[in-house]
Amino acid sequence: MTQAPLAPEQRYSPLAMALHWLLAVAIVGAFGVGLYMTSLPFSPARLKLYNWHKWAGVTILALSALRLLWRLYRKPPADLPMPAWQAQAAHITHGALYALFFAVPLAGWAYSSAAGFPIVWFGLLPLPDLVGPDKALAETLKQAHKFLAYGLGALVLAHVAAALKHHFIDRDGLVQRMLPALPPTAKDQ
Repeated sequence: MTQAPLAPEQRYSPLAMALHWLLAVAIVGAFGVGLYMTSLPFSPARLKLYNWHKWAGVTILALSALRLLWRLYRKPPADLPMPAWQAQAAHITHGALYALFFAVPLAGWAYSSAAGFPIVWFGLLPLPDLVGPDKALAETLKQAHKFLAYGLGALVLAHVAAALKHHFIDRDGLVQRMLPALPPTAKDQ
């Protein structure tokens, strides 16, 4: 059973969709690289992955700022009808996701600064240190970055699970709002 196409005012804007999916891919990729790189012995490959991880983090931070500015400029579509507790859970989860979009990369950047390893974004743009070198602070920030990243991972999984529930069980069109509109097929006409 196919759902009727959503009206434009029920859908997110193309830019919001693009930022959503770019961030999704970047966050999953950075998380995967982060898990993998920490298991490697010290080597040039590990150092390369740390740099890629840092570049991804700064990119996630920039995309998150752009996404937040766009959301403030252009309000999202109205909520679909659902029980009040689900709407409240969705709003709380989205707020926490946005907070972690900033907190995780900022904690990583601060950790890198405190550890004495500056970030040069894509090897071209040196970024300022957020804090001075401090081994004790670096260890605290490393643990904070890890804890926040796992929190972000858990929220992403909850977000995906809720989206799948809405798509396969509720069949309420919620997922369609964040997917590009497909042209109708001959079967739909």
